[in-house]
Amino acid sequence: MTSEPSSEQPISSPAPPAWRAWWENAQILVVALILALLIRAFVAEPRYIPSDSMFPTLQVGDRLVVEKVSYRLHPPEFGDIVVFDPPLQLQTQGYAKDQAFIKRIIGTPGQRIQVRDGAVYVNDRPLKEPYIADDPAYAWGPAVVPNNEYFVMGDNRNNSNDSHVWGFLPQENIIGRAWFRFWTLKRVGWIRFSD
Repeated sequence: MTSEPSSEQPISSPAPPAWRAWWENAQILVVALILALLIRAFVAEPRYIPSDSMFPTLQVGDRLVVEKVSYRLHPPEFGDIVVFDPPLQLQTQGYAKDQAFIKRIIGTPGQRIQVRDGAVYVNDRPLKEPYIADDPAYAWGPAVVPNNEYFVMGDNRNNSNDSHVWGFLPQENIIGRAWFRFWTLKRVGWIRFSD
């Protein structure tokens, strides 16, 4: 006995309404936006270098990724290049509370800092700083860095609005650490201590 082929067609479900496709796409976009905002708030964010205060390490127009996770695990360290909200001293000079600055940590809590004779001294020892534009042409200190504060300087020592001008940086103002340069293309790469 042979069976004849069935003439029945498989049952197919009707196409979903157009609004459902739009709704699913909207949900994906909302989730992506929320993830982007969370990453920016807690993990990393892009920043633009508007001045030459960190020259030659960072140049005007460089774009960086600032990572925000490591300082939840350990305190900032000597040589880190940090992005921070201006402390009260700068806000009283007219800088907006959210106008970020970028500088290098030179002094950590408890260290004695002094600038004299064209050099920066930490605990009475001169720093070797191959990353600076020029030796500092000013004197500052000596002073001991207070607890939970840092002494920060621009690598362009004589053209930087930094701790030698306005004092110590509270740790609570630090947003994160400069981590990776993604623009300009010829300078793409990790930001290392010796840069």
